[in-house]
Amino acid sequence: MKSWQRLLLWCASLLGLLGVFSLYLRPDFMRDLADLAWSCL
Repeated sequence: MKSWQRLLLWCASLLGLLGVFSLYLRPDFMRDLADLAWSCL
């Protein structure tokens, strides 16, 4: 794997993780996630 491909993969992974973690800062998303978890039990 070339170095620019590896850098691109790291940047894409970091952006994906930042997107997921930013959802946890929204209380309405956390409430929906909790409701989904309880509905599966």
